[in-house]
This record gives sequence, structure tokens and C-alpha cells, in this order.
Amino acid sequence: MLGIFGYFIYKIISSKDKGKYVLFATAYITGAEVFLRMTKAFIFYETGKYAIMFFSILGIFFLGFKKNAFPYVVYILLLLPAILISIDVISFDANFRNMILFNLSGPLCLTFAAIFCFGRTLNLKDFLTVLDYIIYPLITMIVYITLYTPNIQDVVTGTASNSEMSGGYGPNQVATILGLGVFILFTRLLIPYKNILVHWIMMFLMIVMAYRALLTFSRGGVLVSVIMCLSFIFIMYFSTGLKTKAKISMKVLAIIGVALLVWGYTIIQTGGLIENRYANEDALGREKEDVTTGRVDLLAVEIDAFKENPIFGIGVGQGKFQFREEMGITSASHNEIARMLSEHGVFGILAILVLIFAPMVTKLNGRKNIYFYPLILFWGLTIVHTSMRIAAPAFIYALCLLNLDYAPKKKSTLHRK
Repeated sequence: MLGIFGYFIYKIISSKDKGKYVLFATAYITGAEVFLRMTKAFIFYETGKYAIMFFSILGIFFLGFKKNAFPYVVYILLLLPAILISIDVISFDANFRNMILFNLSGPLCLTFAAIFCFGRTLNLKDFLTVLDYIIYPLITMIVYITLYTPNIQDVVTGTASNSEMSGGYGPNQVATILGLGVFILFTRLLIPYKNILVHWIMMFLMIVMAYRALLTFSRGGVLVSVIMCLSFIFIMYFSTGLKTKAKISMKVLAIIGVALLVWGYTIIQTGGLIENRYANEDALGREKEDVTTGRVDLLAVEIDAFKENPIFGIGVGQGKFQFREEMGITSASHNEIARMLSEHGVFGILAILVLIFAPMVTKLNGRKNIYFYPLILFWGLTIVHTSMRIAAPAFIYALCLLNLDYAPKKKSTLHRK
């Protein structure tokens, strides 16, 4: 982790193209965050989010920011009243950082990354390299998980999310980041790498990532990845010529075949339990009552909290202490929108509306970004099932604000007189 910091700080300060290396740094941290948590290689739990904030602020310091990025300043200001309420009711022995900054580190990360990215133009080649920087640490993680995992048949005995198949760490977060990796590499199937050897190695890694994501038994990250891939196919198919459409169709048919093989192999390896998991059944094949694994109960509690305090909310971090513990629920919120409602009240609703409409306005104003809709889908769907526990939703949201230049740079030629 220290090596990552040292390398990227040096590259940003010494490089002429600082903006590009700021994006490389934040992308690498996004991909590495879960692995750093998994291996305890962090200063404190939220190190990844603060690292992205640090590099974004470094980029803003060197390159400034667009004045049209003001909606994200408004967004973070809307979250301040709930902090004042929390400070007013906070218990004497409560830890301020754990209670307040734990819940606001995600929004703060999104704010600084979005302010840096807003209105910046990047050529497609560099943008694809940014996505590659997310993939590099994920390759490390799947190697680690593969070596660390015990015999599958020994540990997969039910249909619940399985931390032993996730490198001994939270399966939800592992499945989410691996699902993002599968999507990125899937897009590179349609936009191939120039080096044929690199291309096929990456396609193999995509299959391995998909397999490992399934083995976590966490459905959220996998389903979000599938939705993103489908949306990207739709966009590519209807924005290209007839010849490219034919190529896309052949590749999609091939990937469907590979996906069925991976699914079949996973069923064999798990003794059919993965099939039960996605059918919402237990190990004996009986249908479970709650498809959301307790998330509906959390949502109901947070809506009740909003009804009691609709204007200012109950305060940042207070949901866990004031409401959930009363009902015997000790889990933190899994839904960022519900958390914003309960803890920030009406101001939380306004903040969410800012996040939804600000990128849409940039898109309507002519910003070009073929990845826009899949990336905004990742943010929206991920914060609904796993809140903003990892930095990925915040950084991926910021990436959708970039304007992509599709025209390759032409070499300038000197003509003889």
C-alpha cells in the first residue's frame, strides 16, 4: 500500500500529464481497496476512500476544477445538518470517526472524485487504460483468493454468502468488485486489446473472475455486472455500423456459450447449491421467505426513522444506535438511499436528486461517453444492495462525468519547403 502511494505521488508530481496519472492512481486504489482490506494492508478500514480523496485533491490542486461542478459542492453541503444533529446527541464514549466519518466517507469520496472529473476530456485510449488500472489489482486478488480458498466441497454446505470462498473476507464486497472487473473485461471483448496475447489473457481472466464471483454466493455484484454488460451491448449495437453489428453478435453468442459453461462448472463444483442460491432456495431446495436476506427489515426501520424525523433526519450514524438496535438489528445499512432518507431527512432526498440529475444534464449537454449508462447503473444498483461500503461506486460515478474524445490523435508532420 505504501508502495502504491509513493509511486503515484511521484508520477503525478513529475509528469506533465498530471490529470491522466491522477485517474490512474484513483482507478488503481478502487481496484485494490478490497484486496488491501482482505490482507489487512491498510492504515485504517476506510483507507481506500481517503486515498481517492487525497489523489483527487492533489489533481484539483495542480489542475483546478470546472465552476460547473458546483452541484457536488451543494450535494455535500446538504449533508451537513445531519452532522450537527449527530454531534448534539452523540454519546460521550462514542467514536466520532467510526460513527460519522464511516457513513460520510463514501459521499466525501464521491464529491472530490466528481469535482475533479467533471467537465474533463479524455481520449478513449487513455480512458481504457484507466479501466485497465482497475483490473490490475483484481488480477492479484483472484490469484490470492484461488490460493487461499480451501477445498470447495468442504466449505460450501449451504446457500448463504460464503466468506471462506471470498478470501476470508466479506463476500458482498468481493462479488461487487469482481463483477465490476468482469464488466470492464467484457467491454474489452467488444473493444479488443491491440496485442492479441494480452487480449486472450484478459479474456481468460474475465472467465476466472466470473467464476470466483459466483463462488462468493453473493448475488448482488453478479447481477449488477450482468445488467451492465447487457446495457453496454445495447449501446454498442445501436451506435455502430452493420459490419460491427455482425462482429458484436458473434462475440455475444460466444460469450453466452462460455457463460453457460462457467455456470454449469460452478453447479458441479458446489453440488448444485449455487443453483439453489439464485433460485432463492436453501440447501434442501425449500424456498426462502425473504429474497433480500434481511434487507427489507432494514429498509422498513429506516423508513420509520424518516417518518419520525422527516426534515433533518435522525443524524449521521444514528440509525444503528437509535432504531436498528431497538429491533435487535445490529447490521449497518445496506441501502445508501434509505440511509440518506433516515439520517438526513429531506436534505438527503435533495442530495440524491442532485446525484441523479447532475450527470444527466451533462449528458444532455452533449458530453460523449459510451460507458455513461453502464457506469451510472453500477453506481445506482450497487448503493442499493451494498450502500457505499467500498470506494468503487463513488469513483465509477465520477468516471461517467468524463467527456471522451473518440478521434485518435494525428501525428503532426513537417512539410518541406
